[in-house]
Amino acid sequence: MERSFGDFNKELGYKTLDERVVRASAGLMLGLALIAFINVNFLQRYFVITYISGFLMLNFLIGILLNPKYAPTVILANLIVAKQSKLPIGAIQKKFAWTLGLLLASAIFILSLLLLNDVRFFEPVCLLCLICIALLFIESSFGICVGCNLYHFFVKIKWIKEPAIKPNCMGDSCEV
Repeated sequence: MERSFGDFNKELGYKTLDERVVRASAGLMLGLALIAFINVNFLQRYFVITYISGFLMLNFLIGILLNPKYAPTVILANLIVAKQSKLPIGAIQKKFAWTLGLLLASAIFILSLLLLNDVRFFEPVCLLCLICIALLFIESSFGICVGCNLYHFFVKIKWIKEPAIKPNCMGDSCEV
């Protein structure tokens, strides 16, 4: 089992992920987030968001700590886009974005556990879930990774060290 965030692309000189797979994975996560939001907001089935946010947290953990290709949503996304040509994007900023996703999913998971016994956590859970839905929608629909753009911004203002090799962003919208 290879532990790496992305695969080294000899042609480009840095680790990459397949943009099509990443967007399909985001679309799958968006579908799950919508299911969770509908169950919490309209059906008052609070336990559903606990399971879904826990799954998404695990998905991000597997991707960050092992390799994104072992994350369940990425495995399914690979099957969905298998016949499409690969579109390499830089992995370093996606790792940053996935770390933000992990933090968001973890916060939702913890708050949803509290929500099971105390309805006062309803609004914070819904707000975080809406943020998650918006970020996943923007990425899966428009190919704009907000986390990647934040990474680029933090490099620009020197909060994050500039990488030696500057990888491309989704849709070649930027170069770190």
